[in-house]
Amino acid sequence: MNDNNNKGLLRTLTLKDAVGVGLGAIIGAGIFVVTGIAAGVSGPAFLIGLIAAGIIAAFNGLSSAQLAAIYPDSGGTYEYGYKLINPVFGFSAGWMFLISKLTAGGVVAIGFGSYFYQLVPIGSPLTLSVIAVVFLTIINFFGIKKAGLLNLVIVTVTLFSLLYFVFSGVPKVNPDNFKPFAPFGISGIAEAAALLFFAFTGYARIATLAEEVAEPKKTIPKAIIITIITSILLYAAVSVVAIGVIGAENMADSKSPLQMVAKSLTTPAINTVITIGASTAMLGVLLSQILGISRMMLAMGRRHDLPPVFQTIHNRYRVPHLGIVVTGLIILLLTIFGTFEFVVRAATFTILLYYSITNIAALKQPRKEQIYGRIIPICGLIGCLTMSVSLPFNVIISGIGLLIIGFMVRFLFHKIYDRREL
Repeated sequence: MNDNNNKGLLRTLTLKDAVGVGLGAIIGAGIFVVTGIAAGVSGPAFLIGLIAAGIIAAFNGLSSAQLAAIYPDSGGTYEYGYKLINPVFGFSAGWMFLISKLTAGGVVAIGFGSYFYQLVPIGSPLTLSVIAVVFLTIINFFGIKKAGLLNLVIVTVTLFSLLYFVFSGVPKVNPDNFKPFAPFGISGIAEAAALLFFAFTGYARIATLAEEVAEPKKTIPKAIIITIITSILLYAAVSVVAIGVIGAENMADSKSPLQMVAKSLTTPAINTVITIGASTAMLGVLLSQILGISRMMLAMGRRHDLPPVFQTIHNRYRVPHLGIVVTGLIILLLTIFGTFEFVVRAATFTILLYYSITNIAALKQPRKEQIYGRIIPICGLIGCLTMSVSLPFNVIISGIGLLIIGFMVRFLFHKIYDRREL
């Protein structure tokens, strides 16, 4: 293995590739699982929560787009925090990203195994999960172009399966299933919005990979906007059909609500198609997690917030190969031995802080760089802070605890490598 730090990453991701990365990160557990949980806390009115979550995500997405267009480097908000606020905010963003995405990687890998085992009952769901993690790690190792191409294939299959689901279900929609519309009032809708917001946050993967996007100033804002609009429309269409066919109560009672809907439809092979779609959706999220985490490790290695060895780039494949391998190994361990439950809960708080930092950084940009003005990041920041304080107290405390651990780790690395604070 030859490494050469003088050679950077390749700018080969086109608009199509960038949109594919964003959609691959968003269309996953949210649409196949979280919609049912949201239906349980707000009834059919979770559709309002869905729109609200999409709007807040759009504000955050525009802030990310504005920043990535000017600072097209790996690391996304980690870099913006360092450059526009101060190292404390920058490190906080990077550490919170790693914690939340590594944890999610283990959960998604397990989800893939359970879905794909229904299609191919070979070995066990865990065996299939392990194979998926190893396979995607290898694909990532051999270059961003190969990973991007595989991601487009995965996303295409997922999109077609969900469109087939929508067109199959529309004739079966019963208007009575939307009554009563908001049995739990405004508080239920607000809780649903907080739950569903996390389903939209994958668009930030585009910014994290900014160093590999061709013509980033034009491509990244377009990709983020297309990704968010497409995701909102798709989530809304799928949710309307799901409620209309089986009702919000049945959705809430099922761990896989779309499969439950599919079983009540008569369209040819609909159940198989949805199971395939759920499998590829989990695979797409897992692929994007490995992409994003390894690039964050690259950025943090450059500033010695992680061991500097993470900044090395493979001479031939031009990828942060050590970050990819370590990411794959950690996700593999979490898949085999299980994730820490308190970390999973705390990740919801940490990711909201991550996007809060994104909006603060956008506000700190010089006026001439603020493509969308100040109102967008202000609205995004208010939305993030409102949702973060509405989380259960133990979740907030767990998130703060993980952040403190992160600063202890950072102090240790900087002490070891005798590097001054940047």
